[in-house]
Amino acid sequence: MTTSAAGSEDPGTTGLSAENRRLRAELTRRHLVDLATGVLAAQLGASPADAAEHLTALSHATGLGVEDLSADIVNGVAGPSGAGPAAPARAEPAPAAPVVFSTPDERRARRAAAAAETLDTVGEAAHALLEGGLAPLGAESLWLWRGDAWGCLRLAGHAGVGAAEAAAWQWIPPAAPPAFRSVLSDGEPVWLDAGPEAGEVLPGPAPHAARAVLPLRLRGATVGLALVAWAGPTPLDESLRRALVGLTEVAGTVLDAADSSSSSAPALVDLLDALTHPAMLLRVDVTSSPTVEHLNEYAVAALGGGPAAEGRSLPLALPRVHADIAHLVRRAHRTARTQRVARLPASAPSGHEDTAPLLDVRVLPAGDERVVVLWHAATDAGLASERAVSRLQSVALFQDSLTGGATVWSEQAYALFGRDRDEPPVPLLGLRGLVHPEDGEALTELLTALMERRTGAQAVLRIVLGDRAVRHVRVAAEPILDAGSVTGFAGVYQDVSASRRTEAALTATFDQLTAVQTRAELRHQMAQQLQQAIVPEVPDLQEFPGLVVAARYRPAAEEYRVGGDWYDVQPLPSGKVLVAVGDVAGHGIDSVTGMVALHNAQRGLACTGESPRRLMEWLNEVTLRTSGHPTATAVCALYDPADRVLVWSNAGHLPIVLVRDGAARLIEPPQDVLLGAVPSYAYEERRVSLRPGDTLLLYTDGLIERRHDGLDDGLARLAAQAELVSGYAPDEQVERLLAGAGGDTDDDTSIVAVLVR
Repeated sequence: MTTSAAGSEDPGTTGLSAENRRLRAELTRRHLVDLATGVLAAQLGASPADAAEHLTALSHATGLGVEDLSADIVNGVAGPSGAGPAAPARAEPAPAAPVVFSTPDERRARRAAAAAETLDTVGEAAHALLEGGLAPLGAESLWLWRGDAWGCLRLAGHAGVGAAEAAAWQWIPPAAPPAFRSVLSDGEPVWLDAGPEAGEVLPGPAPHAARAVLPLRLRGATVGLALVAWAGPTPLDESLRRALVGLTEVAGTVLDAADSSSSSAPALVDLLDALTHPAMLLRVDVTSSPTVEHLNEYAVAALGGGPAAEGRSLPLALPRVHADIAHLVRRAHRTARTQRVARLPASAPSGHEDTAPLLDVRVLPAGDERVVVLWHAATDAGLASERAVSRLQSVALFQDSLTGGATVWSEQAYALFGRDRDEPPVPLLGLRGLVHPEDGEALTELLTALMERRTGAQAVLRIVLGDRAVRHVRVAAEPILDAGSVTGFAGVYQDVSASRRTEAALTATFDQLTAVQTRAELRHQMAQQLQQAIVPEVPDLQEFPGLVVAARYRPAAEEYRVGGDWYDVQPLPSGKVLVAVGDVAGHGIDSVTGMVALHNAQRGLACTGESPRRLMEWLNEVTLRTSGHPTATAVCALYDPADRVLVWSNAGHLPIVLVRDGAARLIEPPQDVLLGAVPSYAYEERRVSLRPGDTLLLYTDGLIERRHDGLDDGLARLAAQAELVSGYAPDEQVERLLAGAGGDTDDDTSIVAVLVR
């Protein structure tokens, strides 16, 4: 079975796995670069920052990537695969020693060592060392044991080893095999090109397979053993031995990590590994989420081929469907019965239709603490056929004989007609006693077609059951002919009661739904007219004394097309121009009342000629006395074309953006409270002198706010976008800013661009 579909990239499980792999690779790269930087810092007597700069310069000079060059530098002081850098080569600042370039094999080994040093568990480190460093040398498996206080060795990690074999070598007593005792006592590796001596048993695929037993050291002391095995006899020459020593030295540094690679169910793990479709072993904990204990190779591929998931919680392994799996796990564990579902998730979420689901999912209890999860990555035709048949529970087969034979029903027919299995089936010609009197004519027409016209026919009949309940049954039958005579009938009964009830309900509510739709359309039209009346669009540029203005409004509530934002640009009798933007909390119809009250109050109060500070104080009192007690933010500004001075006041609103000579900056507002928060509040006001060509941007928070970003990030994005569009006319500026708006909080958006002429 192929697993390519499940392994494809998507925003769900495999997307997370790919991101996990990327982060792991970046962590390995960063660790290797840091090691090389430390070596250069020691050689040059320089700071880490200067050493990092020198590493970059060397990369440019040699044409090598930073990662390859880092591997060469570390190999130069630690050997081709050593565990870490040596002591400083110079005692005083001097140019770094010339780089000794490594072979591709040596670089690969260094990257494998760096990857192992960044991993969390001994098991993960073992896999990294085998796959990245030892397998290219022909090795087939790697074993890592940790010594304890009593002289025993405990298996801490392994790779390329079956679970049952690992369980057999989980503990090694002090009377260890001779090769192990030799390494522990002498601290030197034992090289077995053709396997152990006769009579000595060591882990490995075959008696004569090559093995290397090496000490694992930590802080100068031997803390465990490593065994590397090959598939058969292999000459372990000097270069191979050096590489093995270097790679296994890395394992000593991770022996303190918690082990999550071993399983106490080795036979079950090996059985899952023998399957040819994805399988997962979970450990059940009643107080927390199930934990992944093992994934076979097909499950690893289906989940994106990421790092080992053993020991991780179910949500990390299967983030899109972990809740569904956990529900099935609890039910299987509680009932001790296998749980089945056709697919998870049951349907593809909107926007993720190409995401590969888990198909034919089965959850099997496996003792008191474990469950097995099996699934397919591609549709199994046999299982799909079973599911198709199971969907036809309301369908039953029948066959009648008119020549003295019996009537035969399928099992579903008995339940459909409300009869016990020990009752005789009713032939089609005997149904009249079970059929509702009003459907007698339909039954007669059906029998006439079968008997006289000798053609197939169908009809829907109401069957009256023993409890007087009525069931709608569709009968589709064909005559059985022999030499032109009808000798019986064969056909299908189908319970269509649910669909008939649905049809009746739909018919009864059709007129009501039509009326509701009509009313909704009327409300939509009225809301659009209301929005246009209160906050009209300004499709073209408008000119005021000394100013050119463009404005746009985008409501959040698509249903009603009206929200709580307002803006106003109004010439006053004094010759000044009022420029204002406000935002009532909330959106939709509920926020309209407060918005209308404040908008109209502002227009009327502005004609008094009072300052923006005084206008804001009056608006605050209006807000406190408005029905529903809304709150709002607002900017109220007066522009005097005589001296090009803008005087403005701010009630908790976002700062005005000033664009001058192509550069945008925020005009910081006074830190005053929003409208409707505190009675009798005294607002401040600020003044700013403007120049011809300056553009002011006033807006509401729907333009910049994002759910997962801070406000400062949104303001910085707006300033950058404002600079990009500064060369356009005001109407084009607001169109482009609104089209590129970064807000995603479903809030109304208003923007006003004011150009000083």
